[in-house]
Amino acid sequence: MTHLHGARNAVTVDVEDYFHASAFGKIAPPASWDRYPSRVELNTRRVIDLLAGLELRATFFVLGWVAQRFPALVREIRAAGHQLGCHSYAHRLAYEMTPAEFRHDTRRALMAIEDAAGSAVRAYRAPTFSITHRSLWALDILLELGFTIDSSIFPTRNHLYGIPRAPRRPFRIRIQGAELLEFPLPAVRIAGCGVPVTGGVYLRLWPTGVQFMGVKRMLKRSEPVIMYFHPWELDTDQPRLASPMGPKFYHYAGLNRTEARLRRLLSAFCFGTLQELAAIPAPVYTLAARGANVLFTRLVSP
Repeated sequence: MTHLHGARNAVTVDVEDYFHASAFGKIAPPASWDRYPSRVELNTRRVIDLLAGLELRATFFVLGWVAQRFPALVREIRAAGHQLGCHSYAHRLAYEMTPAEFRHDTRRALMAIEDAAGSAVRAYRAPTFSITHRSLWALDILLELGFTIDSSIFPTRNHLYGIPRAPRRPFRIRIQGAELLEFPLPAVRIAGCGVPVTGGVYLRLWPTGVQFMGVKRMLKRSEPVIMYFHPWELDTDQPRLASPMGPKFYHYAGLNRTEARLRRLLSAFCFGTLQELAAIPAPVYTLAARGANVLFTRLVSP
C-alpha cells in the first residue's frame, strides 16, 4: 500500500442501520425499528472485509440498539482487531434530550456494547455530531461515565451540528480537573469558515479531487483526518423510505460511489484507530458557551 503522507489519521465507522439515520427520525421513530428488515449485520461485515483487504484497523462506534440485538456482530468487530466505541442507544440528538435522558441513553448503550464485547468501551460519538453549544453539558456526563475519547465536535456550521470555531486538531477538554480527548471531524478553514473535507455525505457528494486536495491541506497543517462513514452507505440495495426530498437526497445520493471512494482515500493515506492517535500531544482547552458561541480557552502548562 502506498501512502502519500506519513501523518497518522483515523478511520471511524458509525454502526447503525439505514432506518436509524436522522433523516428518518420522524417517519421511523425507535418504537418502529423492529418492524424494518435489518441489514446492519450484512453491511457491517462488508465493512470489516473492506478494511481487512486494506490491512486497516478502525474505530467502530456501535449503536446500543444494534449491540443488544446483534451481540455476535460486536464480537466480530472486536475479533477483527478494531476499537469499539459508543454511538448512543437510540440515535437521539444530544441537544434534543435533557441531561438525565442523555445519561440514561448513554449508560444503556454502554452496558449493551460492553456486555456484548466483554471489554470496556471508552470512546464516544454523538449521533449526527450533536454536541454543540446547546449540549456542552454532555461532555461532563461522558467523563462521569468513564469515557476518555470523544469524536462528536465538527468545526463547521450546519443546521444540525457544528461548533464553527472549534480547534481542527485533536485537543483535550478539561472539565473540573478531568480531561476528555476530542477528535474533531475533518474541516479546513476557507475564508473564515470551516468547510467539511470528506466523510459521510461529503464523501459521496464532493468531487474526489476536491477531497484529496482538502485532505492534503489538512495534513500539511498537521491536522489528522478523522474519516467517518456508515455501513448503510455501502448498501445500494437498501429499502427506500418515504421522507421529505432534502433528507432523502442526503441519505441516498451517491451510495454507488461510497466503496470506490473509500478504497482510494484509505489506500492513499495512512489510517488507524482513534486509540492509536491518542498518543499524539494535544493542547488542553476549557470550554464555555456564551449564547450560540463556544469559547475555547487554551491552558498553558507551567
